[in-house]
Amino acid sequence: MSYNLLKGKKGIIFGALDENSIAWKTAERVKEEGGEFVLTNAPIAMRMGSIQELAKKTNSEIIPADATKIDDLENLVEKSMEILGGKIDFVLHAIGMSVNVRKGKHYTEQNYDFTQKGWDISAVSFHKTMQVLYKKEAMNEWGSIVALSYMAAQRVFPDYNDMADNKAFLESIARSFGYFFGKDHKVRVNTISQSPTPTTAGQGVKGFDGFIAYADKMSPLGNASALECADYTVSLFSDLTKKVTLQNLFHDGGFSNMGVSLEVMNSFIKGQEEQ
Repeated sequence: MSYNLLKGKKGIIFGALDENSIAWKTAERVKEEGGEFVLTNAPIAMRMGSIQELAKKTNSEIIPADATKIDDLENLVEKSMEILGGKIDFVLHAIGMSVNVRKGKHYTEQNYDFTQKGWDISAVSFHKTMQVLYKKEAMNEWGSIVALSYMAAQRVFPDYNDMADNKAFLESIARSFGYFFGKDHKVRVNTISQSPTPTTAGQGVKGFDGFIAYADKMSPLGNASALECADYTVSLFSDLTKKVTLQNLFHDGGFSNMGVSLEVMNSFIKGQEEQ
């Protein structure tokens, strides 16, 4: 169902890789709600994924950009404004990567070059993106910038590794930069802390199937899907949330406020009885 929530709005969507990705689903939903956008991803990710298919489907142009490079980001913002014919109303930052996770390095045995690279891609790139948008005054008033996070920023999920630190840093950047963007340009900045979602990035984390099953049993409404996250993102891009800023918004079926659920408790009791 479409409500025309984003009619006339223009934006940039980072990180669509394949149809499992939240950015991909968001692009589809934004299009359905009347929004226009430019798609962007790192050149290497573009070779791995099927972003061309999404561009065709949503009638969008693609501008390759390494989000850790200021020159690439400046080119992205300038070209996006040319293509879209004006300033930008919304941005989705849906990128994150841990080299330590990919290379199987335990949290207590990090390779710090890997740590720095992951930190740059997953968190500092958000600051760089906003700095370019801010300096170029590229955002319309009441524009909306959203980045995707995960609850490991606040609580311990041992196998999430240094991505937990990256997400904590990402959320802090959203608050700190969000203050200046709000004060100076009336732009809102938020992060969405999503349920564990079986995306290409998510599935790279050890024991991820366990995360998903546990979170689903813990959450009164069950896990939020990628499509449901796209719906929530659309609401944050719309004019219905003009005063929501500096927030880390949990979109997780209630998981973040649970201590324990009956299902999880019962599985433990059952396990003990069987011993």
